[in-house]
Amino acid sequence: MDKILEAVVMSSYPNNVKQGLVRRVIEAAKQPMDSEQCWSMLELSTKLYLTGDTKYKREIGKEVLEVYGHYHPEEFEEFFNVRFLLSLLQEGYGPLGKRSHYVLDYIQLGLQFVLESPSANSIFSLLRIEVLRKVCERPSPKQCAKISKLLTQHPQCIPTGKHQLLFCQQLIRCIGQFQCVSEGEEEIMEFLEQVNKVSGLLQRIWRTQTSAILPSLKELFTIISSTEEQEAPSNALASVVQFVPLELMDGVIRNLTNDDSITDVQMMMAIGRMIDWVSWPLGKNIDKWIIALLKGLAAVKKFSILIEVTLSKIEKVFSKLLYPIVREGALSVLQYMLLSFQHSHEAFHLLLPHIPRLVASLKKEDSNSATSSLEQLAELIHCMFFRFSGFPDLYEPVLEAVKALPIPNEDRIKHLLGQNAWTSQKNELACFYPRLASKSETGKIGLINLGNTCYMNSIIQSLFMASDFRHSVLNLTEGNSQPLMTKLQWLFAFLEHSQRPAISPESFLSASWPPWFTPGAQQDCSEYLKYLLDRLHEEEKTGKRIYQKLKESSLVSQAMEHHYLNKTLVEKMFGGKMMTKIRCLKCLNVSSREEAFTDLSLAFPPSDRSVCGSTSVLPVEEIGPQFIEPPENAGQLMGSPWVPRKAPMTSDRAAPSVSVETLGFQEPREAANPIHGNDVGVDAAKDPLLTFGEQACAPKDSRSVPDLINYFLSPERLTAENKYHCEKCASLQDAEKVAELTEGPHYLILTLLRFSFDPRTMKRKKILDNVSIPVVLKLPILVAPEETEEACRHGKDGAVPGSGFMSVVYDLCSVVVHSGISSESGHYYCYSRECTDTVPHGQPQDGVPKPASDKQLDFEIQWYLFNDTRVSFSSFESVSNVTSFFPKDTAYVLFYRQRPGHQSCVLHEALAEAVRLHGEPSLHKDLMEAISKDNILFLQEQEKEARNRAAYISALPKSPLWWRDLDRDKDDDSSSGGCSPAAGGGGSGSFHGLVF
Repeated sequence: MDKILEAVVMSSYPNNVKQGLVRRVIEAAKQPMDSEQCWSMLELSTKLYLTGDTKYKREIGKEVLEVYGHYHPEEFEEFFNVRFLLSLLQEGYGPLGKRSHYVLDYIQLGLQFVLESPSANSIFSLLRIEVLRKVCERPSPKQCAKISKLLTQHPQCIPTGKHQLLFCQQLIRCIGQFQCVSEGEEEIMEFLEQVNKVSGLLQRIWRTQTSAILPSLKELFTIISSTEEQEAPSNALASVVQFVPLELMDGVIRNLTNDDSITDVQMMMAIGRMIDWVSWPLGKNIDKWIIALLKGLAAVKKFSILIEVTLSKIEKVFSKLLYPIVREGALSVLQYMLLSFQHSHEAFHLLLPHIPRLVASLKKEDSNSATSSLEQLAELIHCMFFRFSGFPDLYEPVLEAVKALPIPNEDRIKHLLGQNAWTSQKNELACFYPRLASKSETGKIGLINLGNTCYMNSIIQSLFMASDFRHSVLNLTEGNSQPLMTKLQWLFAFLEHSQRPAISPESFLSASWPPWFTPGAQQDCSEYLKYLLDRLHEEEKTGKRIYQKLKESSLVSQAMEHHYLNKTLVEKMFGGKMMTKIRCLKCLNVSSREEAFTDLSLAFPPSDRSVCGSTSVLPVEEIGPQFIEPPENAGQLMGSPWVPRKAPMTSDRAAPSVSVETLGFQEPREAANPIHGNDVGVDAAKDPLLTFGEQACAPKDSRSVPDLINYFLSPERLTAENKYHCEKCASLQDAEKVAELTEGPHYLILTLLRFSFDPRTMKRKKILDNVSIPVVLKLPILVAPEETEEACRHGKDGAVPGSGFMSVVYDLCSVVVHSGISSESGHYYCYSRECTDTVPHGQPQDGVPKPASDKQLDFEIQWYLFNDTRVSFSSFESVSNVTSFFPKDTAYVLFYRQRPGHQSCVLHEALAEAVRLHGEPSLHKDLMEAISKDNILFLQEQEKEARNRAAYISALPKSPLWWRDLDRDKDDDSSSGGCSPAAGGGGSGSFHGLVF
């Protein structure tokens, strides 16, 4: 009968004819038959099943085997013996070099007919050993899946005892070597199915033998943490983790992160490879394990590992949001990585170029998954905007992309940031500043944020960019008896000459720290600036004078020495004078008092008050370059301090003895300590109660700096409870108060009073009104009559003899921006440029510096954006538009520099002469040596860090394909179906890129 069957199978008859003949043979096999005939048929059917070159032949072999197993069990058991199976498993079947791939299928088929036979236990024992041996030989995914199928169907064949543990470990090693060599979708789906069968076997074993779980996980960690030069383990290992019970997670993570035998490089390798698992489709709980390990590393303060892994992997995780099949897990991991990376903007900024394209792709997809992900992504982005403000040039395209999406409130943002931070102790991350390999392309140096010290950094950079002040500070010699000024000199010198991309101002911070400031908390930069200038001023008054140093170098004439005899450097650079006059409206007697100031604090006028119609004696002008007089014609004289004046508004109220800053309409903040008073600054808040009531309404039209200055200089009526005690009348009388500037500072500092304490809510708030900032403005200065006459004799435009006022031109130098809605929170950064009297890079002609033209002053001087360690090129356009794009980013402190003119000629001439004779300041020996040593130390640190990073990075698994996901989406707009960004099924190429 075997000969007949073989002849039929090998014949050239059509399959339907063959099938009929085979059916007769099979029916005949159900009848009693001698042992020899059975053996012959079993041998033939075995041959057909194992070596048949067509699926048809293998199917016939299978049918015959099943018939003989059912109807001739004794012969089948005798044929299907231990020795035969051992030969099949160890030597294979078929000609050498063409061994059959169906041995395991054959054994699985035959086992069902010998389960009750006496030889069953011997066969099970054999298979327990042989499947372990097979797994140790690292079979292909297909063969591994066949082993898993066999053992799942016949669990009696699963190794037991110590062999079972070894089998689990070796099976995990097999999975670690799985690779899908084809890019076809069918082949990939088949591969995924094979992997699931193998990992499903592990799950079955773990359910019945929980003691095998932890040793299996240890083997898994050994594989993914290996740093040996070899091919990276397969992402298929993700399928193993999904079956580990979540209740074991805490213990497993705790043991891993506290194991001293695991090196940082091994741990970084392991977590890096786990993060790659987010691309494994249909894996469950993988994101939970990744996040748990990241949190575990944070708990044991392994911040260097977290930083390296986040920066190297976050872009790849982000790219997986394109694929619906892995989007949920990838988004969870991305959220934790970003929200926990709070010490630096680096991780978020890596994603900025990719966000607009991803948002566009998700909008195009138009699915529930995409919509949900867009909302979560927008929330995440706004959290990052809140945490790392001060990058308007970088954030503008991203803000445009997400502008239509919901914006979370500040409480939600603070909750997310507080919930996910690596540590609540910010000083623990003090040594992990943003990595900067070299100086900014601008050539400028940043300042390291030492924990909410951006308020100081912005002020220091603004003072540094005030070139006249910087040169004076750097020209100080040793032994000047000014400790704080000396520290500032060292800080300026390092900002000028260091090779570091950013330096730490820690020493200066500790020396200039106002005693009432809370360490680690955000502070008011204006308050710090006033305190700093006051300290420097008072320190110099008790020490050696700067004018003595100038005199020793023969740079000061006798007249100049007399003029500046009692002036400190702060007074020379930032000091101005103001005359406050009060006129009794009954007897018309005028009392006056002159006081010094270093900054003008400008309140916001009530919304119903037209500052343009009720201005000071000489309206402050915002002027363009085409209307600016040349420096030699800078003075413009105007009229009397009292006439013509607009009649004061009867609703105007006098400012109380303690000023109150006005506020905006934003959410309430916690009450803050009141700002300490300062003798140097002049507070000019107007109508505080009325102003508050008006400012709490809807946003108003944009105001300008000249509007605020005109309001500051406008007359103020003192009535009702604020009546003035007139000495001449010897009683309280209605009066009018006016402020007049009598001496313009070299550097004019303007503080916009945006913060205020609201007595109704007991909170401090911020006015978010946009204020336009002129690049050039004119300021009215009261001058002596003889100066007025001199200006008239020289033909100054608009000069009126005896008028007493002239206009002084100022150029904008720096703008300190506050980002946020409260003085106790948010972030400070600044825009700055270096205004000088000479053409940039110009050469003196005939020993006299060439004056800069208006156009050069306004447009050719480069603007810079200083944001802690980051320094970048910017423009006045960015300065002007920042609040338009980012409503919480508002100008707060402005620095203007006076142009050379009549009033300032003495100081300007002294400074110009010093620059002409000495050029750039020469530093004293100790300071130069300190800078040189630090530059050498920096180079050594760079070399050491490069070696360490090379060791870390070489250990990290390579991810060469992550960016192709985003590029593919950009280039292939016509893709549909599959796992392309716009659908859920799959084109083969994109699917392969996703999984592998």
